[in-house]
Amino acid sequence: MDIPIQLLKEGLLNLMGEKRRRLWRGLSIALALILVLAACSGKSDNGGGNSTPAQGTGTGSTGGNGGGSGSDLEPITITAFIGAPQQTPTPDNRIYKKIEEELGVKLEMEFLVGDLQQKLGVMIAGGEYPDLITADTKLVAAKAVIPLEDLIEEHAPNLKKHYAQAWNKMKDSSDGHIYWLPNYGIIHGEFFQTWYAGPAFWIQKKVLKEFGYPTPKTLDEFMQLVRDYVAKHPTTEDGQPTIGYTALAYDWRTFPLLNPPEHLIGHPNDGGVVVRDGVAEVFAVKDYAKQYYQELNKLYNEGLFDKEAFVQNYDQYLAKLSSGRVVAMFDQHWNFQPAEDNLIAQGRIWDTYVGFPLVYDPSIRDWYLDRPLPNLNNGFGISKDAKDPVRIIKFLDALITEEWQKIFSWGEEGIDYHVDENGRFYRTPEQRTQQEDPTWKLANKADALFGYIPKIEGTFSDGNATSPGNQPEEFFESLKPEDQEVLSAYGHKVWTDFFSPAPENPVYYPAWQIDLIDGSEAAIANQQMTDTSLKYLPQAIMAKSGQFDAVWDEYVKAFDKINVQAYLDRVNEQLQWRIENWAVE
Repeated sequence: MDIPIQLLKEGLLNLMGEKRRRLWRGLSIALALILVLAACSGKSDNGGGNSTPAQGTGTGSTGGNGGGSGSDLEPITITAFIGAPQQTPTPDNRIYKKIEEELGVKLEMEFLVGDLQQKLGVMIAGGEYPDLITADTKLVAAKAVIPLEDLIEEHAPNLKKHYAQAWNKMKDSSDGHIYWLPNYGIIHGEFFQTWYAGPAFWIQKKVLKEFGYPTPKTLDEFMQLVRDYVAKHPTTEDGQPTIGYTALAYDWRTFPLLNPPEHLIGHPNDGGVVVRDGVAEVFAVKDYAKQYYQELNKLYNEGLFDKEAFVQNYDQYLAKLSSGRVVAMFDQHWNFQPAEDNLIAQGRIWDTYVGFPLVYDPSIRDWYLDRPLPNLNNGFGISKDAKDPVRIIKFLDALITEEWQKIFSWGEEGIDYHVDENGRFYRTPEQRTQQEDPTWKLANKADALFGYIPKIEGTFSDGNATSPGNQPEEFFESLKPEDQEVLSAYGHKVWTDFFSPAPENPVYYPAWQIDLIDGSEAAIANQQMTDTSLKYLPQAIMAKSGQFDAVWDEYVKAFDKINVQAYLDRVNEQLQWRIENWAVE
């Protein structure tokens, strides 16, 4: 099934972003690809991605080729660094060739290999940068990127219109400049969410089918399903040991390990804090956090928790999920979507996952699903080394037009989709199947770029959804029979039906997008909190029965030595600043 644009928010999220600060002691862009479908030190915490994007209005411009045409502008090569692992598109990729032919722009993209912070550190130390670079607040501190507001005002009318409703939110609170172009969260027209990119507790569809499609509401009910399934199926069909539950805590992607407690008590994704009445508290060592990790300790001692969880990198995590061995985990959907893509390509739909909004007690209302919001501190910025910032901003201005947005999301009319007599976009079964193939995508889609450029979400001016997955009739037609069976069993029409409707976002939301300012006492404290959690939580989870409390007490003592107040002061100051300056548009 095609994933509607949302995170990579979430997601690339973030992965969107995903520069989200190690913040993600906590987006979903959503997502990176999702494209159509999600944090790093310097931001607030482990937001982990955009859960959902912002509420803009207006219609996407279809005119004004801001990048010029290949015939009236000299060809230019634009270099770009994308701070997430991606597969390299084929040299003859159809969409990148079209960009070069029609806009006169050749793209040379470098994708992350290894640790993001290490890579950025090397860049900053060397003082040399590509033309475009995905967001990280330490790049602002290093003066590696240039302010964009004047460039947009003078040369990018489509971008200015696109970001009109989020313009003030995009400004850096320290100096009032705009450095990054949010890649998700700007909504045009109507927004109908069919696919879910954000955080949840995920369990394989085959488990739900095995037990007659139960609806776990609490953590206890969910973990009992995991226990019951592994007891019946200790190995997979190909003889590999079944893994009951896994986690990820690698590089900036620490949110799968650190964020669950806030959701279990009925709070949304604010990263490493829970916000009550506009005031943040760090929850890492609270009793409601201890309750979750104590449950993981029980799983570990029962042989159900992944023994490699704390030594695996992101690629290994995806490979493990792609094997079909992992029954369940907490994560943001955009973050593990590449693994599901592989499973879908293999026809292993029952090994893919359904997300549940678990809470500790049925009396707690879940708050996983949130309303669209701008994916701040994510997307591309233009570096100080860019030789022609005007040409670059004009290029990005061209890509935000409906003409190019349709090419990125739907493809080319007559090749990737068709238009019926009512003007509605649709795809044939053959086109849907073809577009699920990762190899085909590398030659015929530009997902690596699209995940990080500005994008329209919602509906185009002609009423069609901005991605196949969000076109209601296309969504239902694109479902695999297995997915239709799952949804029908629960009486649902879309995957978001598993979650409580999203309440209105607080004006300050989300806290994980707050820039802590690289090198500040708040940023140092945040990093120390993350490091301390990553040191002691694995020890606590893997402690022998009866020893969990002793390790937890050591964790609390170590945490008490950190200047947590410096972190909270910055977060709460920024929450109040947002409340005062982010008036509802």
